[in-house]
Amino acid sequence: MNDMEIVFPGGKRVDALWNGFEIRTDQPAGGGGEGSSPTPFDLFLASLGTCAGIFALGFIQSRGLSAEGLKINVSFERNEATHLLSKAVLKITLPKDFPGKYKGAVIKAAQQCLVKRTMDNPPAFEVTAG
Repeated sequence: MNDMEIVFPGGKRVDALWNGFEIRTDQPAGGGGEGSSPTPFDLFLASLGTCAGIFALGFIQSRGLSAEGLKINVSFERNEATHLLSKAVLKITLPKDFPGKYKGAVIKAAQQCLVKRTMDNPPAFEVTAG
């Protein structure tokens, strides 16, 4: 099992230490934090978009195509009753002059993202304390 350490540096900050990186999170000022870093939910959405992005980018680069102008916008809806994510939409803006014959394939590549696939088949969660 891989271990990521979560630390509490003060205020509403909760950070993750992983492979030599410090991944900072905070809550907005209205939520008691300082707004110094993205919230954990912001990072969750960013992980969806960046993971899909690396797959889309890899597809484009593997075909020797230009990635200039490539971007992904992540939109989402929350269930008002549960406050949980109910829908996420990843809209890929393709590079100018991107061959139309590859549009479906680049979408399929982005869908292979490990974060999305994990959401499609969620893991078991176990929380313990000691």
